[in-house]
Amino acid sequence: MAAALLDHHAQGTVHVRSAGSTPAHEINPAVREVMAELGLDLSREFPKPLTTDVVEAADVVITMGCGDACPIFPGKRYLDWELTDPAGKGANDVRPIRDDIDQRVRELLTELVPARTM
Repeated sequence: MAAALLDHHAQGTVHVRSAGSTPAHEINPAVREVMAELGLDLSREFPKPLTTDVVEAADVVITMGCGDACPIFPGKRYLDWELTDPAGKGANDVRPIRDDIDQRVRELLTELVPARTM
């Protein structure tokens, strides 16, 4: 959700990648549903494994509780967002998670691209 929301709000001003230390086999259908409510189509997206190349290429790395599984490189900015895991939850429980992520993404974007107003 974070990658799709950031990509949407950034409108090409930042390059976004998404990966997980232990990615699921598929995106939760409730996540697809609540993102579609915002006009964001995740039908072509799929969980991707985290690689050191992805982290090494990043300026900012957002983690969501990956702990020691996430590689650490000097000079990178790391943010750990404590979020409720949407796994196994329905749309009613995922909407507040989406909205929390959306707020965090908007705040991050104003730091990354200060002249951008949302």
